[in-house]
Amino acid sequence: MNTDNLYEHRFPAHVHAQRARLWQVLCRRVLQRFIRPDDVVIDLGAGMCEFINHVQCKRKIAIDAHPRARSFAAPGVHVIVGEVLQVLDRIGDAVTDVVFCSNFLEHLPDKKHVSRVLAEAYRILVPGGRLLVIQPNIRVAYREYWDFFDHYIPLSDRSLREAVEAAGFDVILLKPRFLPFTTVTRWPKPAWLFHLYLSLPPLQWLLGKQLLLVAAKPAQAEAATAETAA
Repeated sequence: MNTDNLYEHRFPAHVHAQRARLWQVLCRRVLQRFIRPDDVVIDLGAGMCEFINHVQCKRKIAIDAHPRARSFAAPGVHVIVGEVLQVLDRIGDAVTDVVFCSNFLEHLPDKKHVSRVLAEAYRILVPGGRLLVIQPNIRVAYREYWDFFDHYIPLSDRSLREAVEAAGFDVILLKPRFLPFTTVTRWPKPAWLFHLYLSLPPLQWLLGKQLLLVAAKPAQAEAATAETAA
């Protein structure tokens, strides 16, 4: 699918600054707690690089199929353009501390691809490394989920948990209702309103239609692999 026109209409230029402000708040208030200053972080399907631009870490790597990612990346972000699975295949074992993806898995063509991405994320993470996923939850967003032409895979908090655990991860946090379905609105919302939203779990439970999952590669995974090889 040629997504140029699709994303141009979905994310017009005037919303970029608004989304960047919200992601800055989200990274500082929530996501940064799972990322250490000396971590290597890989962002899968980085898009407009809103996460990777604002998170604080030692090394930032953005992977996206479209060259436009380079124009959005902040200084210090290393962008790799290519199909995600093909790029991951060229990355060595246990070389990154965090793998992140937002609104990415539902765009893959089938569940086999989802499983392969999760398996590759597990492989490239160091023992104890973290997987962070934000994405629409079909269980609570079933009305809106198919309003986007490039959504292929319906995933809920429950089915995603199964897939992540099948890949070998331990789920350490799962919020079925975290963010609203979309942050793109006709009228820009001030950052303080988003601060308020993130401070009120009942509000997230009421309005949240995207999930947050944090999982870890077991710290003993390296030892177990060595024992199996022996």
